[in-house]
Amino acid sequence: MKLSEIKEVLKTVETVNFQLPNGTFVPEHFHVTEVGMITKNFIDCGGTVRNEKVVNFQLWDANDFEHRLKPKKLNDIIALSEKVLGIEDLEVEVEFQAETIGKYDLAFNGKDFLLVAKQTACLAQDQCGIPKEKMKVSLKDLQEQSSCCTPNSGCC
Repeated sequence: MKLSEIKEVLKTVETVNFQLPNGTFVPEHFHVTEVGMITKNFIDCGGTVRNEKVVNFQLWDANDFEHRLKPKKLNDIIALSEKVLGIEDLEVEVEFQAETIGKYDLAFNGKDFLLVAKQTACLAQDQCGIPKEKMKVSLKDLQEQSSCCTPNSGCC
């Protein structure tokens, strides 16, 4: 989700909930401890220089059970970060502490924000020698092809 999409959602919801990929929710008393823009400059394994930018939200479970972040407050935090830091309308990445800091993409299901698991991938597969995945076909799904050597044709 882009930052502009999140701001639109926040205008329509009464609560801010984040659901983890396993179906559980970030505790409702979480804090947004950071809103920022992260720039990543790197070289992939094929030698291509790459540049990525994302908006980053960091969520923290503070055991502050009296705390509940309201949509307007989160919108205010976003507006301040845009003004002070010059944050752009980019895709949003969310960090949340589990066994280690997890990074997630963000989606919305009409009620709750969904933390979507991110995956690593080789960005230069054509240069790494990684074979393309072969298409898996079941023999029963193949259509019979005409051939001179079909069963009962007498050619064998």
